[in-house]
Amino acid sequence: MAEKVKKPKPEKAPKPVKAPKPAGKGGFKLDLQTKDQLKGLVFVSPFIIGVLLFFVYPVTLSLRLSFGDITSVVGMKIRLIGLQNYIRAFLVDVNFVPTFLQMIQQTAVKYPLTIVLSLIIAMLINQDIACRGLFRVIFFIPFLLGVGEVMQQLLNQGVDRAVLNVTDGTLIPYNVISYFGTTIMDAVQTILGILVTVLWGSGVQILLFLSGLQSISPALYEAARIDGATEWEIFWKVTVPMISPMLLLNLIYTLVDSFTNITNPMLSYIQDNGFKNGEFEFGAAMGWIYFAFVGLVVALVFAIMKGYMHTNEVEGVKKHARKHRIITIESKPKRSF
Repeated sequence: MAEKVKKPKPEKAPKPVKAPKPAGKGGFKLDLQTKDQLKGLVFVSPFIIGVLLFFVYPVTLSLRLSFGDITSVVGMKIRLIGLQNYIRAFLVDVNFVPTFLQMIQQTAVKYPLTIVLSLIIAMLINQDIACRGLFRVIFFIPFLLGVGEVMQQLLNQGVDRAVLNVTDGTLIPYNVISYFGTTIMDAVQTILGILVTVLWGSGVQILLFLSGLQSISPALYEAARIDGATEWEIFWKVTVPMISPMLLLNLIYTLVDSFTNITNPMLSYIQDNGFKNGEFEFGAAMGWIYFAFVGLVVALVFAIMKGYMHTNEVEGVKKHARKHRIITIESKPKRSF
């Protein structure tokens, strides 16, 4: 009888050996992105703590005051009355709407002038000229000296009209002044006064534009000139797109600065009603109306500038990939027998 031959058993594959953990390190690890997020959280933590301690309660109290009426100052007891303070601002108070429109008109005049003049001055200072650093300091010093109450006192003394005075015969002869008349000369004097105040407070905008201009590579200008582009085309096709992030920052900064400036009549009117007249509820309602308007304008600027923002090639490729992402479902592999 033939002996049965035993088949050899297949050898098992050896188990993979785990690499030993480095000595002195625990099992909890953070990736690079999480570490960067924690570092950013540490840097902004003083701001977050300050907001929670000194900003949340006053804002909440102001919102309650706008919808209520103070029944007792002790303990600040508030009785809710709905939208009566807001209705009073628009339908009862005869000064709120005219002051609001005056603020809008003042901002509409100074806002574009500030952006345009700041960009022009920044482009001039960015040229290769002698004493370029001195000119930067000269344009920034008025911003440091004439802010807040100092600026208010200077304007009360008529400094804005005295810097470029056309009625004293220094800039324009008296015979020319008498020929045009007082009406036209007063209009010219008003325009010059606005230019003085705009240039006085545009130091930050000039420095921001200057930093954006210096970040543009000279190779872009050289390539554009080789292709035959004019200086006007270079400005619109190279300079403006490359400084678009800084342009957005300047637009928002100038907008907020104009709405919170010491010369803004709306802020003075809200302060007079809220603190001098003791009508805290009415002042809070006007403040929230003003805040909602400013937030709406800022959101509108963001929405308009969103389609004109310059992005580098890497960000453009990522954006294109997210927009045209294709979702595929991988089927299970079939078993083979």
